[in-house]
Amino acid sequence: MLAVKRWGYDLMGLLFPNACNACGTPLYYSEHLICTKCLYDLPFTDYHIHADNRVAKQLWGRLSLNAAMAMLYFRKHSKVQNLIHNLKYNNKTEVGVLLGNKLGERLKFSPLYQDIDLIIPVPLHLKKLRIRGYNQSLYIAEGISQILDVPFSEAELIRSAATESQTKKSRYNRYENMQDVFKVVKPEQLSRKLILLIDDVITTGATLEACANELLKNGVAKVSIAALAFAE
Repeated sequence: MLAVKRWGYDLMGLLFPNACNACGTPLYYSEHLICTKCLYDLPFTDYHIHADNRVAKQLWGRLSLNAAMAMLYFRKHSKVQNLIHNLKYNNKTEVGVLLGNKLGERLKFSPLYQDIDLIIPVPLHLKKLRIRGYNQSLYIAEGISQILDVPFSEAELIRSAATESQTKKSRYNRYENMQDVFKVVKPEQLSRKLILLIDDVITTGATLEACANELLKNGVAKVSIAALAFAE
């Protein structure tokens, strides 16, 4: 029976190729979304076990954080970039959940990420949300939630203003671009809670800084940050 099932899977793969979201090669029967080789070769940072990692240091002095980390190194023309691109622009939301699971597995056993009350994804403005159709960070948060058994929600923090693309801006201009962009909807529901703030890729950290500061201004006890990748 198993052989017949695998034959059927392989036949479907020939008719409708099921490719790895990292390298594009066909997936084997036992593989899901990312091939075994790519999963093995992913450039993990291990930042979840080091409080003074590069992501945390980049944010030191800019806001009061409980912890900050990213799971993978992000480089141009890499498998990580392919994964992020498929998640953000090709409607491969399952990739976000899967990578969120991987991220959650690391956070679960990190002393830096215990006693989290709520997971919040960095929000998109409604205009961009309508264009893309979904918030990729929400699916990362869902994947983490499944592993940590902690609720996630996008209702408490909104993006109240649209902003220009951050891609070609300097660190200072990115910071200026993000001022007064985010808003906490019901501060009383977040009072004294420990929040885990989630994003896909950290570059300068300006977006996460703006989100975290808004949360802290509205009664949140502590904010921790986690992302799929860190752009070196």
